Amino acid sequence: MSITDIKSSTEQKMQQSLESFKQSLTKIRTGRANPGLLDTVQVDYYGAMVPISQVANVSLLDARTISVSPWEKGMGAKIEKAIRDSDLGLNPATQGDLIRVPMPAMTEERRKELTKIVRGEGEHAKVAIRNLRRDANDGVKKLVKEKLASEDDERRAHDEVQKSTDRFIADVDKLVAGKEQDIMAV
Repeated sequence: MSITDIKSSTEQKMQQSLESFKQSLTKIRTGRANPGLLDTVQVDYYGAMVPISQVANVSLLDARTISVSPWEKGMGAKIEKAIRDSDLGLNPATQGDLIRVPMPAMTEERRKELTKIVRGEGEHAKVAIRNLRRDANDGVKKLVKEKLASEDDERRAHDEVQKSTDRFIADVDKLVAGKEQDIMAV
């Protein structure tokens, strides 16, 4: 494995960590409705657990209401139960074939609690990125020890890995700040 392989591999893994962090942020609900909020909810579809998006059309009715339109008549009750049983704290209401999922207004206390959760998730993402930096630097040191790279190459590689790390950590900070702003908006 060469230094360029180590750098590109580290860059890919850091990108994956960032994507994973973005995914975990979508699960944290803000005051506004977002169809992506229901992506993690699984429904029993003839014995198999599948995401709601595979058995129904999920869209927005307005800023505070998600609508779920099942594709099959008998799925309405199962979808409603799955949403109610999820850990999202939502209370769906069925109107004919349409399931309305209103977003409850959040209290100030709940908003502050959610910002702490977002910051914690952000810290986990940063730790993962820093661990990748450490692994990359260890890999480069091993190459130098085995005389496959010079110390100048090592220094350059450390600097480039640090720049990547700084860039990804700045991205995480931006995402955290944006999510906090969403949560605190009334």
